[in-house]
Amino acid sequence: MATPVDFLNFIETNKDRFIQRLARAVEIPSHRHHVVRMASFLEEQLRQYGVETQSVDLGTHSMDGQNLKLPPVILGRIGNDPSKRTILIYGHFDVQPAQLSDGWDYPPFELTRDEKTGRLYGRGSSDDKGPIFGWINVLDAHHALNKPLPVNLRFCFEGMEESGSEGLDPFILAESDNYWLNTRTPALTYGLRGLSYYKVTIAGPARDLHSGVFGRMVHEPMTDLIALMSKLVDPKGNILIPGVDDMVPPPDDEERRLYQKLDYAVEDVEVSAGARVTISEDKVEVLMGRMRSPSLSIHGIEGAFYGAGAKTVIPAKVSGKFSIRLVPPQTPENVDPLVIQYLHDEFAKFKSKNTINVENLHGGKPWVEDYKHWSYEAAHRATVVSVYNQEPDYMREGGSIPVTLTFAEALGVNVLLLPMGRGDDGAHSTNEKLDISNFIQGSKLLGSYLYEVGAGTEA
Repeated sequence: MATPVDFLNFIETNKDRFIQRLARAVEIPSHRHHVVRMASFLEEQLRQYGVETQSVDLGTHSMDGQNLKLPPVILGRIGNDPSKRTILIYGHFDVQPAQLSDGWDYPPFELTRDEKTGRLYGRGSSDDKGPIFGWINVLDAHHALNKPLPVNLRFCFEGMEESGSEGLDPFILAESDNYWLNTRTPALTYGLRGLSYYKVTIAGPARDLHSGVFGRMVHEPMTDLIALMSKLVDPKGNILIPGVDDMVPPPDDEERRLYQKLDYAVEDVEVSAGARVTISEDKVEVLMGRMRSPSLSIHGIEGAFYGAGAKTVIPAKVSGKFSIRLVPPQTPENVDPLVIQYLHDEFAKFKSKNTINVENLHGGKPWVEDYKHWSYEAAHRATVVSVYNQEPDYMREGGSIPVTLTFAEALGVNVLLLPMGRGDDGAHSTNEKLDISNFIQGSKLLGSYLYEVGAGTEA
């Protein structure tokens, strides 16, 4: 089914109005207490274009010693035609905290439009408010043109990036919470890595000590922790915990060819990272390192001195934090015992009088989808025929969206990730941005995908 020209034209001619609406969303710093206000704004937008909505209370959770109310999940539905396919749209409206003092060149909660570069700067512009409001743009266009949607739509938008699926019917799921591999080529994403996040705590003295008085007299927790963390991963990225890397079978020739075909080069990593720091010069090895291999990253140390100046303290207790990105067949359940046992065994070799405690703070399973499903074929046609006129990259993403697997397993459906943003958008970083062209062309792509799905027969 060809995408109606009047729909495509409407998206193009209303570009400025759509950007203004996104600006209103970015102005809401939707983390912690502000996220409820963002939920209300989003629900108001959905209702304006004919979507029946329900705000679902998720109760409370504990954070930083406080019992906080969780933001609601916004469920929506429009269309109930049994002859049409039904698509469930997922997105999240919470964002990472941001302050100008973090190093932003622009106020993070004001959408700054750079006419010279064609970019929109602001927290959440790409992750994930831009994609969510791309769907709002699609609804807006059909409402204004008095045009029926080619499919039934269901929405699940949440503010904690973790959601169950109770009460949902069997849908096909489409998400936009990820990114192109580069800045040139649209992408269809059929896999995500999982995650296990750990905290290892070493404790000893009853209080912080003076290094001039106690240095080389006592077992120091920081010394033990640094020695222990050095045994997790080597400089080439190899995970040193026995059995973890070994879980993943090597790729065959066919799979390696998939990575070779992707429009990506080592130089793209270097541009994105801002330095020549890739582990390998081989494109396929670099891509597999991100997409189909596990990785272990060390994130920080809690309880240690880190400020300006020179403080000669021996910390009484320190905690190191690290995570492992998981790929099939790895799961938190089968990796955790290996990690915890290894840390205890290595610590025992120190013969230290300090104590160790290892926790898994949170985790999620990896996900890989059948990219030959009709939903992916519809997205391919929409990309090639209606919007970008070029072949998309079929890719697995290195990050994690645990709710993806939750939906896939609970509903028994095919899940499609249809990225709007580019690989250099800087989600979670300073100067997060969304290119105007991606916002507008991406909105066209979301609508075109619906028309291609609507044109198909039941699979």
